[in-house]
Amino acid sequence: MMVAGIGSRKGVTARDVRAAIETALEAHGLAMTALSALATGEIKREEEAIFVAGRDLALPVIVVSDDALQAASAGTLSHSDLSQAHAGTPSVSEASALAAAGKDAKLLGPRTVLGPVTCAIALGGGAA
Repeated sequence: MMVAGIGSRKGVTARDVRAAIETALEAHGLAMTALSALATGEIKREEEAIFVAGRDLALPVIVVSDDALQAASAGTLSHSDLSQAHAGTPSVSEASALAAAGKDAKLLGPRTVLGPVTCAIALGGGAA
């Protein structure tokens, strides 16, 4: 399972979210069709743009619990002091992608930052 984890500032647009996803996928030579889902942390549950982007892309949005986000934080590659202070993880996008992608998930690389949105791509261990 390939998952795009999303982090953002408040008040982003669905266009911002989609652009960050596209940029992250392009960085890894992947098409949008490679994704199984989007993911974000509980702290972003009210960020409507993430859910609108999911609907626009016909992808489910997995909201990762705070506990699962923190458990996945050990596998992150990036560190944001702001994210650590507000969400309890060094990277909401990376930790949510890892947690949602499942057992033995790995990040394809560090998160992509595009304006107010971050996006990280993780591949679950069960995928071929």
